[in-house]
Amino acid sequence: MTATVKSSPLGLTVLVLLHHRPLHPYGIQQLLKRWGKVHVVNVGQRAGLYRTIERLQAGGLIAVRQTERDQLYPERTVYEVTDEGRAVTRDWLEQMLAVPKAEFPVFPAALSNMLMLSPAEVLPILERRAARLADRRAELERQTADAEPGLPRITLIENEYLLAVLGAEERWLQGVMSDIRDGSLTWSAEMLAAFQEASEASEATSDE
Repeated sequence: MTATVKSSPLGLTVLVLLHHRPLHPYGIQQLLKRWGKVHVVNVGQRAGLYRTIERLQAGGLIAVRQTERDQLYPERTVYEVTDEGRAVTRDWLEQMLAVPKAEFPVFPAALSNMLMLSPAEVLPILERRAARLADRRAELERQTADAEPGLPRITLIENEYLLAVLGAEERWLQGVMSDIRDGSLTWSAEMLAAFQEASEASEATSDE
C-alpha cells in the first residue's frame, strides 16, 4: 500500500519535470536552476530535493526507471513519473492555481510584532529590506530580459507574478517608511500602555 503524499511546490515541480523525460536528481536540480525555478521553489539544500523524491517514490507517484553507471560520475538513479503520478500532478496543479492557501510568511508575523521596537529603530531596518527588494526585482528583470528571444510568455509567467508582487510590496513599504519619517505613523510604549488601559477600562464598564 502506497503512502499518501502531501502536495508541495517542489513536489509538483519535480513531477512536472518528469513529465517531460526521466531524470536523475542531479539532472532535476540543474533544470530547476537553468529554468529559473529557484525563485519559486526551495532547492537551496540538495537534501530537501532528495527527501521530496523519496516521498514521491514512497507514494507511488514516481518510480525508478534505471540506474546509470559512468566512470566519471557516481551511480545515478533515474526516475520516471507513474500513471498515478500524472493524475496527482494535475490535481495538485488545479488546487494550487484555484484555491488560495492560508500561508504564514515571516514578514507579516514580524510586522505584527514591530511595536516592540521604536519607530527610530524600525526605519533603518525597513530601509534594508527595501534595498534587498530592489536588488531582487533587478535580478528578476535581468533574467526576464536575458530570456531567449521569442520565448513564449507562459514560460516566464512566474517571473511576471513575482515582479508584480515585489512592486506592490515596494510601493507599500515606501509609504510606510515615509509615514514613519514624517511622524504620521508613530508609537511608543507609553502610547500602547495607555491604549491597553483604556481598552480594559471600557471592557470592565461594559461588563457591569
